[in-house]
Amino acid sequence: MSAEKTHLEICNLTKEQYPQVKTLMDQAYPDLGGAWPSHTIFRLIDQFPEGQLGMVDDGVLVGIALSVQVDYTRFSNPHTYEDIVDGHDRVFSDPDGDALYGLDVVISPTYRGMRLGRRLYDARKELCRQYNLRAILAGGRIPRYYNHSNDMSPTEYIAKVDHKELYDPILSFQLSNDFQVKRLLKKYLPEDQNSVGYATLLEWNNIMFEPTDTVLESTKSIVRVGAVQWQMRSVESVEEMLTQVEYFVDTVSDYKSDFILFPEFFNAPLMGLTEQRNQTEAIRYLAEYTETFRDAMSRMAIEYNANIVTGSMPLAEGDKIYNVSYLCHRSGKIDEQRKIHITPHEQNDWVIQGGDKIAVFDTDAGRVGIQICYDVEFPELSRILANQGLDILFVPFWTDTKNSYLRVRHCAQARAIENECYVVIAGSVGNLPEVESLDVQYSQSAVLTPSDFSFPHDATLNEATPNTEMLLFSDLDMDKLKVLHSEGTVRNLKDRRKDLYDVILKKREN
Repeated sequence: MSAEKTHLEICNLTKEQYPQVKTLMDQAYPDLGGAWPSHTIFRLIDQFPEGQLGMVDDGVLVGIALSVQVDYTRFSNPHTYEDIVDGHDRVFSDPDGDALYGLDVVISPTYRGMRLGRRLYDARKELCRQYNLRAILAGGRIPRYYNHSNDMSPTEYIAKVDHKELYDPILSFQLSNDFQVKRLLKKYLPEDQNSVGYATLLEWNNIMFEPTDTVLESTKSIVRVGAVQWQMRSVESVEEMLTQVEYFVDTVSDYKSDFILFPEFFNAPLMGLTEQRNQTEAIRYLAEYTETFRDAMSRMAIEYNANIVTGSMPLAEGDKIYNVSYLCHRSGKIDEQRKIHITPHEQNDWVIQGGDKIAVFDTDAGRVGIQICYDVEFPELSRILANQGLDILFVPFWTDTKNSYLRVRHCAQARAIENECYVVIAGSVGNLPEVESLDVQYSQSAVLTPSDFSFPHDATLNEATPNTEMLLFSDLDMDKLKVLHSEGTVRNLKDRRKDLYDVILKKREN
């Protein structure tokens, strides 16, 4: 066979191709009775035509992959070959099944070594995704186990194949195609002497599977975020500032955004409304309006149908002051995230305390977390959120200089890569000379991504013009995250050495 004359195509098998199917199966299974009879193949084609795949070279069948639909619960548990194929060589495909069961993959001997089996497996995976099936299951023979059956158990043999200490033509191939061994099947095919009757129950999990049936319950695959790069300016009243906030909420909602992010301490201009004998009194004065802003922004979230991350504001609890961000859901629910790590300026001048809780929040557009400015510079927090299924991390920040901004920006970028999530950062710009310690601001809001082929080459989806009041909109493809977690070039989350290290959140005693 000359590679120059090869012309390969994948097709759905037809009944007219049965003679070629028989030839392939006879070559592959001389020790197991050879090919299935024509009525078996015809039944498969009639019941589930899309599941019967062929690879042809200039019209000649050189490979096949046969599949049926099955009930996942039934066939992800122990079963035998006879549960799939009855005594009359009949195979039944369940049109209501939620999983694909791989029956056979056969490649012509003269075409082996060209990775055609991988192509057929990829086509089967795509079929699984298109049909929104939970997984691909298969009973996998271990045809070289007979060479080792006197020296080791089948589970030991499987482990050695998994660790590449031994090679098995079927199991090694399955493992290289992202299948996982779920359990050992005993007496799966008793007449299979090479496998000594054993088989592996293999599973490939469809990470794109959507179990819900209704649109209202389904998870959004594209999530739109809007970040407000806020201009600090003097105001005459609380009402004036709330009007400015609502203007941005109204504008961002016009673009059908699922989330709106404001910067850290965006309402700091209110401190200019009072005589400031010291900064501690000024921040306590600002804290008097936090509930007003929280409640008003919660109302806006409902009215404008967008989840609002309120930047951050000071919250007074007795003698203590905290830096707090609220997630105002468009359902009316309000979640709270307090800043954990407090900067020297916040500690010394505002006497702000650090919070002690970190959590991922479930929303109608994904699982999100909030880290206020300095918090994003501590990777342990983001890793804890990643362990809880984080999709989007929101980082409201305030920085005065470019080097301070870049510290936040670079750390946020690292969090996106190492935790395989989106990170949205938003800050304020301009100057506020009448408020001590808030004279100037530097910001370039941005939407940051993991670093892999399906994301922008510089892992930056969007960024604002530096130091200019503006809105930043981006569409986040949540399906890309799912694929990255399972099939990325590198898999930072999946490949962690949990046998060596872990990151945990300590429980605080009351």
